Amino acid sequence: MDHTPSAPTTAIPRPLFVYALLYGGMTVLAGVLGFKQIALPLGFTTLAVESGIFAFLMLVAISSAIAQVYGRSAANKLVFWGFAPLGLSILLIQVVLAFPPSPQMPAENLAAFETVLSQTGRIMIAGPIAYGVSLFLNVWLFERLRGTGDGGGVWMMLRGGFASAISQAVDTVIFITVAFYGQFDIVPLLIGQALAKVVLSLVLVPLIILLLVRLAGDGRTPLAAD
Repeated sequence: MDHTPSAPTTAIPRPLFVYALLYGGMTVLAGVLGFKQIALPLGFTTLAVESGIFAFLMLVAISSAIAQVYGRSAANKLVFWGFAPLGLSILLIQVVLAFPPSPQMPAENLAAFETVLSQTGRIMIAGPIAYGVSLFLNVWLFERLRGTGDGGGVWMMLRGGFASAISQAVDTVIFITVAFYGQFDIVPLLIGQALAKVVLSLVLVPLIILLLVRLAGDGRTPLAAD
């Protein structure tokens, strides 16, 4: 009988596991939701913003909450591994689009499917670049502003909103420039998208971070716990 001791295993904290699952889902969902433009009322005016921003703000809030509870290293690893579902989803979409459609599929359904999921090469390049730069920047700013102590409470919410606003403005500049520069005048689109994302970052992200951190508790609950 083999009595060789098994290698020790490290339990993944349940909140970290759940947030990682949510994070992976949001990386894929953001690109799909982005095909719908919504009208965002903003006091004296209404801004057009792609609805993928809501999933992207969840990425920002989740990465910030993980940085708060588990540290910057864990948050950076989450952002890095987020490239996996993002890249795999892009690859699978291209594979599915390459297959001929079934003759039984209605033409209008096929046209809608291809309209939503077909992307130009520039957009497929712009998405991962903007994702990586903005999310790593968000984690860096959020932790840079922590200061001494745990940086929790109101200060956590303030630095979460600030880090999100800056990173989302950078995300907008990178994505729109790489995807559309030279095709049309991108300045109005840049201004409108950046303004909408900054406002949403300041209003929504601090509250989501606070909720996620409180749900995580001390962050130590093991995955196997009942």
